Amino acid sequence: MATFEENVSAQLEKTKSQMKEIESLAKGIASQAEMDAINDLKSKKQELTKKLQDMTTSADTKAKAEIEADLAKLNVLLGQVVTSLRSHAAPRPPAQQK
Repeated sequence: MATFEENVSAQLEKTKSQMKEIESLAKGIASQAEMDAINDLKSKKQELTKKLQDMTTSADTKAKAEIEADLAKLNVLLGQVVTSLRSHAAPRPPAQQK
């Protein structure tokens, strides 16, 4: 069980650093929808952290499976938000002159 907890904790730390990157990318360029997505990601991370804490007090395999599924979903959402923000931040080619 300790290995599972260590793995999830490590992934949550990675998520924390990705959230910092997302927030820095978002400053000044994010749409309201992207800001809502960022806030939703923060909530999901907090929920996962709480589930992990709750799980440490029980050996519930259902909770373990739920945490793994939620963590996978969180990582997919993180990737989508980062991709969206990077597309805004990418330098655009200059307009062609005639």
